[in-house]
Amino acid sequence: MNGDVTRRLAEAVERLREHETIGGQVELLRRRVDEAERQLDRLRDAHEREQQDVERLEGRSITRVVALLRGTRDDDLARERAEAGLAARREADARAHLAGLRREHRAAQARHAELADAPAAYAALLDERERLLIAGRDPRAARLAALAAERDRLATRARQVDEAARAATAARTALVAVRDHLAKANGWSTYDTFFGGGIVGSMMKHSRMDDAAAAARVADRRLAVLRTELSDLPGGWLAPELEVGELTRFADIFLDNIFTDLAVRGRIRRAQDAVDRAGTAVARLRDRLATEAGELHRCRTAVAVERVGLLTAP
Repeated sequence: MNGDVTRRLAEAVERLREHETIGGQVELLRRRVDEAERQLDRLRDAHEREQQDVERLEGRSITRVVALLRGTRDDDLARERAEAGLAARREADARAHLAGLRREHRAAQARHAELADAPAAYAALLDERERLLIAGRDPRAARLAALAAERDRLATRARQVDEAARAATAARTALVAVRDHLAKANGWSTYDTFFGGGIVGSMMKHSRMDDAAAAARVADRRLAVLRTELSDLPGGWLAPELEVGELTRFADIFLDNIFTDLAVRGRIRRAQDAVDRAGTAVARLRDRLATEAGELHRCRTAVAVERVGLLTAP
């Protein structure tokens, strides 16, 4: 039974290699088809221009009249016809080349589709081989069991990091929206404070402040989600440099106790500073999460390589 699995596993490896090789060929041929299509378009345009030159010398045109007056019409026409013929042959060659590439591309796609189950079949046979080795008390069994536990641990950590990274991206986007609204509010505040904005300026300023407060509440919720996702990760991911407390209060008190235009302007500036600090902290977290994801990928690859080596050895 174990020998049969070994044989089928060897066959699966060959199908997987072919699947990967054909996949590369499909992509290469796609790029070559795209380039051949662009080349054909260029040669078609060139052929059309050359043919138009011939038609101008053959028909009733200024070009024909000038050539007749100069006494060069026959020579010019012969030259233009030769150039048009060369352009036509080049276009025909490019068209034939493109047709051949398209046939190759379709054939490669068809073969790739036939091998679509190769990765899953290979993975299933590895799992079957692993179960047999562990059940048969093979010397590799203990190490395979340890690798299985490590694979599960790394997969869980990778999922948590991915979820935290997506939450950080959402929080960053929300903070950018708050920053944009605050910038607009600051602009109207400057106009209202120093340039006599009047009732219209005041209305626009407060409207932009309302928008900023609403966006800040959204950002607060996104940051709360981020903190929840980070709490699943060991290693001190609840970084205090987020400094979300002031931003949270800002969303609630931004419109309270405003007595003068200068007070409004100062509050907007403080809110901008708070948002910038939070944005910087989230950006650092995103970078750290990206580094963690890269390290996890390397670890998972190393585990997978070791596991395959154990399972494919005689």
